[in-house]
Order: sequence, then structure tokens, then C-alpha cells
Amino acid sequence: MFQSVIMCNYNMHPHRRLNILTNEWVLVSPHRAERPWQGKVDTAGELAALRYDPDCYLCPGNKRASGQTNPRYEMTFVFINDFSALYTDMPEAHTTHPLLSASSEKGICKVLCYTPRHDLTMPLMPETCISEIINVWVREYKELGRQTDINYVQIFENKGQQMGASNPHPHGQIWANQSVPELPHKETETQRLYVNSGHSCLLCDYLTVELETRERIVLENQEFVCLVPFWAVWPYEVMILPKTHHPDMSELSHDQINGLAAMLKKITVRYDNLFHTSFPYSMGIHQAPTDGREHSAWHFHFHFYPPLLRSATVAKFFVGYEMLAMPQRDITPEASAKLLKNLSDLHY
Repeated sequence: MFQSVIMCNYNMHPHRRLNILTNEWVLVSPHRAERPWQGKVDTAGELAALRYDPDCYLCPGNKRASGQTNPRYEMTFVFINDFSALYTDMPEAHTTHPLLSASSEKGICKVLCYTPRHDLTMPLMPETCISEIINVWVREYKELGRQTDINYVQIFENKGQQMGASNPHPHGQIWANQSVPELPHKETETQRLYVNSGHSCLLCDYLTVELETRERIVLENQEFVCLVPFWAVWPYEVMILPKTHHPDMSELSHDQINGLAAMLKKITVRYDNLFHTSFPYSMGIHQAPTDGREHSAWHFHFHFYPPLLRSATVAKFFVGYEMLAMPQRDITPEASAKLLKNLSDLHY
């Protein structure tokens, strides 16, 4: 019987790609990037001009909504969130109905003011300042993770109003949970199953493939690689991975911390340069749970999810098909990686 085979051109034809960390699919429709755009296109916003804002509840010496006054901090400042999503003193509770399942959740929420400067976002910071932030991330991960009721430590940053940031002062957050949240749980399982099937490490092997093809590499230094993942959903989404296998950040060397700082600065500068604006994003660190179990299969990494699509204020939204069926993107990961790679290291 005659059988015809038609080759799919992934740069032109619709196709789907598997996210190997979550076992979820994303639809890629590159031909849609050519459609005419008659929507909103705005000019770039201005960068923050104030080194200190007397009305900012995160600036040094200012009073927060809780009534507490910030110290006149000179480096990264960490405090318990005044409006925490989680509490340590929750009573144990759960439902028993098979269709109405719920249980109490304990935890700790912290805020990390990156710098006393109100106007100094990560792309504008010196690398030494970013290295200090990384050291605080490592310290908080270890200290929170040692607590009996903390089984996962999620470090993240929401930058910009489009990503829900309630204050422009450069800051991040830590939510430390009693349970392992849904996405880290999925990544735990996929990495564990990959190793149990006879392989070494899921992300080590994936990184080897990416370094061989080099189609989606944005930045690389001696310690880290920044790339657009093969399964990326957001237009200019990237991952940052260490070249050496580490389940978490707790054992990073001085050189690795500095290498990570350099990588974080360069990718955030490129983001700002893309549309000449202070680029919004959600950034998070995924690393091994702190539940006391063995997690050698874990390979820690950063996810950057930026929403901007066509200009400083034209963003991608999850609507229609994406809310009801599966994630979808128009610009291919390869095209966005090439664009980010070719941007300048110098801030606009």
C-alpha cells in the first residue's frame, strides 16, 4: 500500500510541543504571526525617577500599612509580609466529602526589598548587588526549609503593574508552604520518573540537546545558560539553568553566584531593550522540595514569564481557546530566542 509522508515545517505550520517538566502540551501557530495588527500599540513608559519615595511603604525609614517602620536598610531587606497569604498558626482541618475536598494550609510569606533605591530595578543594578540578592535567596531557602512544617520554598518576583505588582519599588517574595504546590510537584514527578527509567537527569540531558542545536540559546557563560524552552508559552519566556547538576541553590559556589548574577542582569537588560520600557515579568526559582525526602533528580532552574508581545503595553492574554483548551503561541520559541540574543547588553 502506498503511504505518503508530509514533512511539517515547524517554522511555518501549526504544531504542538510537549513541556517535559509538566507533561502538558502547547499549541504553536507560527503563521498567525504574519496576520495584520490593528490593535493597540503604545509608546514606552518612563523609568522610575525617584531614588527615594516618601510615599513608598518599601523604602527605608518609611511606615508600612501594618504600622511598622522599615529600618534604614542599605542592602537587601527581608520581612514577613504584612498581608500574608499563609499563616503559621493555622489549625489542622480537612473535609471528608469525596467531592468537596479541602484542607488547611500553613506557611510563611516574606517580602524581599532588593535595594534601598526606589528606582533601581535588576537590569540597572550592579552585578554585586544582584549577587547579594542571590545570597539572601540561598539563606532564606535554607532557613525556611529547615522548619518542620515547611516542605516547599517558592521564591519569585512580580515586576510591573501588568504582573500584579502593587508597588514599583524593586522587590520579590517568598511563599513557604506546608505542602508542595502543584507545579513544583509535577516537576518533581517528571524528573524523578526520568531518572528512575535509567537516565541521569532530565534537565542535564535537555541542556545537552539545546547546547548542541543552539537554536534557542539566548545567553551563556561558564556557569549558566539562558534559553527559550522548546515548549515556551509566553512570547519571550526564558529559563536559566546551571551547567552543573544542583537540586537547589544551597551549594552554589562564589563563582556560580557571580555567574548567575551576570546572567540575571543580562537577560533583564535585554528585556528592557526589547520595547524600550521597564519590562514586566513574573520570575520564579524552581528547586527541590524541603520535605526531608531524597531529591537528587531535581535540577534547579529559573522561569521568566514576561507578558509583552508587540510593544511596551501590548501583552499576551490567556483567553478563549487558551482558557478552555490548551496554551497557544504565535511567534516560535526559535524566533524569540534569536531576537533576544541579538539585543544589546547595554541598557537603552
